[in-house]
Amino acid sequence: MVTATHEASHQLFRKHPEALTPVFEALGLPPPVKTDFHELSPDVTEIRPMERRADTVLMFEPDMGEHFILAVEAQTKKDPDKANSWAYYVAYLRAKYDLPVLLVAVCRDRSTAAWAMGPFECAVGPWSTQVTRPFVLGPQTVPEVTDETVVVQQPALAALSAIVHSQSRRAAAILETVARGLASFDRDTTKYWFEVVEVGLESTPTRKNWRKLMENAVTYFPGHGTLFEEKYLEGKAEGEATGEARGEARGEARGILRVLEVRGLALSDDVRERIATCTDLDRLNDWLDRSGTVERAEDLFAEEDPAA
Repeated sequence: MVTATHEASHQLFRKHPEALTPVFEALGLPPPVKTDFHELSPDVTEIRPMERRADTVLMFEPDMGEHFILAVEAQTKKDPDKANSWAYYVAYLRAKYDLPVLLVAVCRDRSTAAWAMGPFECAVGPWSTQVTRPFVLGPQTVPEVTDETVVVQQPALAALSAIVHSQSRRAAAILETVARGLASFDRDTTKYWFEVVEVGLESTPTRKNWRKLMENAVTYFPGHGTLFEEKYLEGKAEGEATGEARGEARGEARGILRVLEVRGLALSDDVRERIATCTDLDRLNDWLDRSGTVERAEDLFAEEDPAA
């Protein structure tokens, strides 16, 4: 089953393969550079009687050095069936691309991480035909980021650290460091990374603490119940519950106002009235798209009122 942690992992490694730095260091390779990667289809089904999909599949193609395939899987608990799935992924990708395959498992707790290291053998008696040994990114292999300068220099690694150490004794200190470091970026970048971490934390107790640190973020992962998505939907539901003929527009307007309020932007009476009385859904949708990034509430209307 695809979970929020799987999606966060997919987004992280697909868009920011530099988060794989601990893997490359362990292999004695130079730090990964984003331009050396391109995404491959995660579909490893041949005739489709049963769907098989790895979370993320990347091809590493540096100008110099060995090319290989990386298959990245988020694993939140022990699962005996994965021994078969992972062996299949590796064999299929090796045959399809004629390149070595490195399987990377991302785990949040030490027990699961220790299990995921394998080895998982396909053997008859004393003879092993195939052995699968994933490289595990977990509490044992990902550094605890407690230095804000590391967050600024390597935000992808910092986000990964916050996720995989979410169940450690130092989780609170790591989250606070990562939050402070991410807050030094421009508003959009900060919001993006705050939500990558929140989605990756999924249902862990640590997620509640993280939500307290992300008051100025806005949702980039619709459908996962992040803090600011909840606030928008809460406001929209309040508007739709009025039962008025223009309930949809009023609900949309209420959602926009709620997002602006949660972000701490000052709302004048004129701004509130203009949003609340608007019945043009296209215009309201445009305002909603920009409500999470504008510096001032008045900037919502900048394209319509150049002097705003």
